[in-house]
Amino acid sequence: MNFRLPSPSVICALGLGCATLLGACAAPQAPEPAPTPAPPEVRAATLVPAVLGLTLTVSDLERSERLLQSLDFSIGKRTRLAGAPLAELLAVPDPVVHVRELHLGRETVELRQFESPSGNAVPGDARSNDLSFQHMAIVVSDMDAAYQRVRGLRVHEVSAGPQTLPLSNPAAGGIRAFYFRDADGHALELIHFPPGKGAERWHQPGQGLFLGIDHTAIVVLDTDQSAPLYEALGFGVTGRSLNFGVEQGRLSGVPGARVRITGFAARSGPGVEFLAYLEPAGQGTQSHMRANDLGHWEVTVRVPDVEAALARVIEQGGQQLSAGVVDVRPLELGYAEAVLVDDRDGHSLRLVAP
Repeated sequence: MNFRLPSPSVICALGLGCATLLGACAAPQAPEPAPTPAPPEVRAATLVPAVLGLTLTVSDLERSERLLQSLDFSIGKRTRLAGAPLAELLAVPDPVVHVRELHLGRETVELRQFESPSGNAVPGDARSNDLSFQHMAIVVSDMDAAYQRVRGLRVHEVSAGPQTLPLSNPAAGGIRAFYFRDADGHALELIHFPPGKGAERWHQPGQGLFLGIDHTAIVVLDTDQSAPLYEALGFGVTGRSLNFGVEQGRLSGVPGARVRITGFAARSGPGVEFLAYLEPAGQGTQSHMRANDLGHWEVTVRVPDVEAALARVIEQGGQQLSAGVVDVRPLELGYAEAVLVDDRDGHSLRLVAP
């Protein structure tokens, strides 16, 4: 969720724009601290990033395509990738992968299926407060219509139906959200912003039912320890909130949840939202996964200098996964250099430069 701010990512923190805030802002059972106002301008480090898109590893490319097409994503190019540069980038031996691009509004999602080698499945008992949790928040123009569409797709419903955040929460009151999981266990969120909340583009007339991706949300152990890595890359804090109450528990499927939410924005692209569960704690101390595991997501971040960005990630407690900065021009990915890293909590970022 998001606070009312000038950028789309701010929305994330405001009402749920950043999925975390979304789910976290719930009817308070006790006086809720007032949200900390976002800085007048998004803070920028030397490296000001742009989020190019999200990647998730799937077990059945066609099945995952059909699901997203049912949510009005349009089909983009499909490619088959293999070879030494791919192995160096993904840190997976002899990978052969099929990749499909899909688009919704301004955002791009990349589905990646490994022909070989296969990885691990998402645990059947995965929950929204586990450190491995990550989702993408899909903005809808009509929550009831979108929910009915999703219910017909044989997905696993995490939320107890769409949840409306109470007006007693000034930052997120009136925002509606719903969590569900696909056949591989990936978490997705539907989010609807009422008038006056969310990015202006979510309120333009004449749009369809599914509008675009507002943010990706990740669970972190400690916001204060995890934030410096993103700030060092040039992400700016857009809003903060402490969310709890009945609606939050029903939304996340975690009864009694108290979540500290922090929204971050890049210069462009979906926001990144931190979900720090103060209680109850979830599973895992670090969620590091291999690129071929089905729970693996990547946030592709364009930076001016990959080597400099990598150094900042390592300085702030992140981990390099790739063999090094890789020349990926033979793969024709649209950029020249790339490196895959994990943040402090095991969530993956693909840092790229032209």
